[in-house]
Amino acid sequence: MRLSPLLLIPGFFVCVLFPLTVCDEQQIPKDNLLVLTVATKETDGFRRFLKSAKHFNYTIKVLGRGQKWKGGDYMTAPGGGQKVRLLKTALEEMKKQDKIILFIESYDVVFASGPKELLKKFQQTRHKVVFSSESLVWPDRHLEDKHPHVREGNRFLGSGGFIGYLPNIREMVADWKGKDNDSDQLFFTKIYIDPVKRKSINITLDSKCRMFQNLHGALDEVVLKFEDSRVRARNLLYDTLPVIIHGNGPTKLQINYLGNYIPNTWTFENGCTVCHEDLRPLTALKESEYPMVVIGIFIQQPTPFVAVFFERLMKLKYPKNRLKLLIFNQEVHHENHVSSFLHNHGNLYQDVKFIGPEEGVDGPASRNLGFDMCRKDKDCDYFLSIDIEVVLKEENTLKILIEQNLPIVAPMITRVGRLWSNFWGALSVDGYYARSEDYVDIVQGRRVGVWNVPYVSSVYLVKGSLLRSELTDSELFNSHILDPDMAYCHNIRNKGIFMYVTNMHTFGRILSTENYPTDHLHNDLWQIFENPVDWQERYIHENYTHIMKDKLIETPCPDVYWFPVFSDVACDHIVEEMEHFGQWSGGRNQDPRIQGGYENVPTVDIHMNQINFEKNWHKFLLEYIAPITEKMYPGYYTKAQFDLAFIVRYKPDEQPSLRPHHDASTFTINIALNQLGPDYQGGGCKFLRYDCSIKAPRKGWALMHPGRLTHYHEGLPTTAGVRYIAVSFVDP
Repeated sequence: MRLSPLLLIPGFFVCVLFPLTVCDEQQIPKDNLLVLTVATKETDGFRRFLKSAKHFNYTIKVLGRGQKWKGGDYMTAPGGGQKVRLLKTALEEMKKQDKIILFIESYDVVFASGPKELLKKFQQTRHKVVFSSESLVWPDRHLEDKHPHVREGNRFLGSGGFIGYLPNIREMVADWKGKDNDSDQLFFTKIYIDPVKRKSINITLDSKCRMFQNLHGALDEVVLKFEDSRVRARNLLYDTLPVIIHGNGPTKLQINYLGNYIPNTWTFENGCTVCHEDLRPLTALKESEYPMVVIGIFIQQPTPFVAVFFERLMKLKYPKNRLKLLIFNQEVHHENHVSSFLHNHGNLYQDVKFIGPEEGVDGPASRNLGFDMCRKDKDCDYFLSIDIEVVLKEENTLKILIEQNLPIVAPMITRVGRLWSNFWGALSVDGYYARSEDYVDIVQGRRVGVWNVPYVSSVYLVKGSLLRSELTDSELFNSHILDPDMAYCHNIRNKGIFMYVTNMHTFGRILSTENYPTDHLHNDLWQIFENPVDWQERYIHENYTHIMKDKLIETPCPDVYWFPVFSDVACDHIVEEMEHFGQWSGGRNQDPRIQGGYENVPTVDIHMNQINFEKNWHKFLLEYIAPITEKMYPGYYTKAQFDLAFIVRYKPDEQPSLRPHHDASTFTINIALNQLGPDYQGGGCKFLRYDCSIKAPRKGWALMHPGRLTHYHEGLPTTAGVRYIAVSFVDP
């Protein structure tokens, strides 16, 4: 059998059988492709575009750089004619006729694949010019019926991206005589719907989004596709993988979301691939060369653990002579906290400015003033905005944020036990919170990186140069309908400035300010329910969590266990709270506070329920005493119920001791609240059955012992000073 000559040329044979297949030997060389884009100024979106282009080795030529934009606000109204004018001028200067021109937006575009794939798909269309497509007709809906019908896909032209041969594109724009603010979309649409021009120039649409994906009108069709360390956008409707993703119209937030992953910015295999690029390292700098930072601290409501906030501020690892403080306090309740900090530490900082509640500066005005202070200070390199309810555990937070070298960046902080954080992954239609697909994974640390997000609050760093250039508006936080933080983020987004949140480190958390009382001396004691982690850090002994592991429980007497439970601060606050309350019992048998009105073995004391602390105390017993009880008394499980829990005061001239007695409890907790020696002399507890005494109670340590039958005991005389103990009769 004699073979046909056709079959002897395998490549040609395949090309004939499969006309949409582009043979390797016929593939357009990548060097023939030139990407043209118009960018009159460098925005965050433009820099993202260039990074994605560099990733795939596209050759880019930017038109109009440094020129004034006269094309109007074509995102909301027709415009963009200036782009056509610049394109027309650029094409007139080009000589190479086989050049392939890709004309594309840049502020809201990312490349998802490289030139080879793009050119292959272009060639497969068998047309000379291919426009992106849309499902929505714009700007003139009356032209809808004039668009040619397509067998499958979008019928309407999108002017945000097109590719074609140089002569054909030159012919297409040759007749442009419009104004800079005329509509480029309308200009190209009229060419496309004109059958003669469409045929002459040989134009078609990328109807199934094989090359161009416009997001407007197609958000439900586009998903991320993770595969083999690559990330693409996939069009579910047409099952295509577009090469170019365009966040046209009102889809800027969606392109920002996709840009967190495309092209390979974050993958499951490698995590964040760009988080260590373009950093501003501080390690090589002398402390005197560190950037100058103005820290704006905002106190706008009664907040727990304000004293701890200032303690952490002191621990920030950053030269204090490179910090200026601006403290806005709208709460009279916190004036003592602020004045104490400024008195003790204010002179450590290069400058301190304080605005108190008497000056009547409201929330938006205070934040505007903060920005303005940095804006007007030529030495201010950064402004760190931080709300008083922020708990920064990472002492290097400021250094980390500066090194990210981003316009606006926030450290991710969360609320304990909840999915609440200081950023939003998406916005609802009316501009409020919406949950992005990746929000939970970011908050819970399953995806770690630096994320472009539409909203940050509570704590964030802003470049001073940004405040002096793009953000010169002195009322960024003002709005008649939005909260100050939402108004600020709305204004930032409208200026095309990117906001980022990083969860590359565990930075800290944010306090709950709900149900915070202000009618006590030490209101933080009442935070065991609302802010349990912070309560524990403040009030539980630093060695409590090591009790079992390090065998810290001592047995000074039979079945008597001794272990650390309260911090010194807890002991001091409890004593001060009781003395502030001041209603000590007289140590008499007649006691109307208890059931029956009679106390067999009275003490000078204040009951927990007298200061509305009984629920908090019960929570303390459940969380920190019950686990020890169940370990040391195997088989006994307690719900830590009590009828009596109280603070006892022993004084030589008041009640120095307590006669032998049994307690009305299954077991008793006795916690020493001050220190033998500095605070008092004598004291202690003796268990008579065992002739065993504990004469040197340690501050913050608890004695736990059976209450009835076996552990008959007495309080030894306090000979000088004042001794305080916290007593609980558990499971009466």
